[in-house]
Amino acid sequence: MTETKFTSKVGFVLASVGSAVGMGNIWLFPYRVGQYGGAAFLIPYLIFIFIFGKVGLSGEFALGRWSGTGPIGSYEKAFKTRNKKYGGKIGLLPLLGSLGIAIGYAIIVGWVLRYLVGSFTGGIFQSTSEVYFQQITQPFSSIPWHVIVLIVVGIALSSGIIKGIEKISKFMMPAFFVLFLCLAVWVAFLPGASEGYKYLFIPKWEFLLNPMTWVMAMGQAFFSLSITGSGMVIYGSYLSKKEDVVKLSQYTALFDTLAALLSSLVIIPAIFAFNMSPSAGPSLMFKTMPLIFSKMPFGTFFSILFFVSVFFAGITSLINMLEAVTEASTSRLNKSRVMSIVGIIVITFLVGVFLEYEPYMGQWMDMITIYIVPIGAVLGAVTIYWIIPKETIMEQLNLATKKPHKKSLYLFARYGYVVLAGVVLVLGILLGGIG
Repeated sequence: MTETKFTSKVGFVLASVGSAVGMGNIWLFPYRVGQYGGAAFLIPYLIFIFIFGKVGLSGEFALGRWSGTGPIGSYEKAFKTRNKKYGGKIGLLPLLGSLGIAIGYAIIVGWVLRYLVGSFTGGIFQSTSEVYFQQITQPFSSIPWHVIVLIVVGIALSSGIIKGIEKISKFMMPAFFVLFLCLAVWVAFLPGASEGYKYLFIPKWEFLLNPMTWVMAMGQAFFSLSITGSGMVIYGSYLSKKEDVVKLSQYTALFDTLAALLSSLVIIPAIFAFNMSPSAGPSLMFKTMPLIFSKMPFGTFFSILFFVSVFFAGITSLINMLEAVTEASTSRLNKSRVMSIVGIIVITFLVGVFLEYEPYMGQWMDMITIYIVPIGAVLGAVTIYWIIPKETIMEQLNLATKKPHKKSLYLFARYGYVVLAGVVLVLGILLGGIG
């Protein structure tokens, strides 16, 4: 029988960090720090990370632990406290958000894997990075890599919570931090790297008067913590009642922030060392970084380290997204875990294979991240702090705490966090995405 509880606090935190740390930490956070005031940007960012970690992430963990099941079962149980029977249908939307992101993510991680192999063979250095990226992002041009990524995720999921998710997170996330730290140290010795540190960390205080600085910091923090109303709910359902969900949420937020900062210390100084222009999105990782590695001493070795690190971050995020869908298939459709995983992997591939062309993939991810995921996150916030009785959710938040949280935490979550989640949704639609 497959075990269904994390065995340790460390395992749970690393799995949650693995879910949270993703492409946004690597290809968007460094750019936004520099573009919105350097160290000044970190002030609103850390404020929002604290808020979303304290009451958003902990709320999703608490919801999952209280229900003991995934998103559909969690929302169903929550709405039953109000004698409503449609909670399961509401829980389906956050679940579709997780599946939608996973479909696009599997393609991107496939590209990462191809770049990793290209680093070993030297293939990514034999043509311009622009040409190489165009070659691998044509329609149906990444099928083998796409398949390998999904097989790796499927094997991890089929091993269960303890043997699969927890063990792979305990290996991949520490490895991610160690590898990126090695890269950061090496980059620090490159001539011209100091200009990158100035770009990142000299505060431009006037940006704090720019509303867009606060908007982008809020969006970056919100999406960085994977508050989707789905993935963190399923991990919460595997959490022991002996653990403090608020404290674990803060640990997760801390390490996610450290991962983003560490990525910045690798990417931005390297860009300035080679007189290149900072950019955001896939072009940063797949066009700019390979060009930098081609000029860097021992570039092949450090290219391998970089893409191994990014691959680990992508795999652990994918595991979380597809675990939520796997649990739903197993519990709601009465399928075996193995059959559920096989079916979900096949669906993820069959949809994704038609999105391997980069413009199509970009449009798909915009649709999912601007509309579906934020709506799911808002539904999660409303369910946790407006549908579930206050006494019930506060009991979950206070389990295993040395000092019970005060009523003010609940009021802040209900009238502060829920409103902010709605603001993220509205501004994301109006501005074409903020996370």
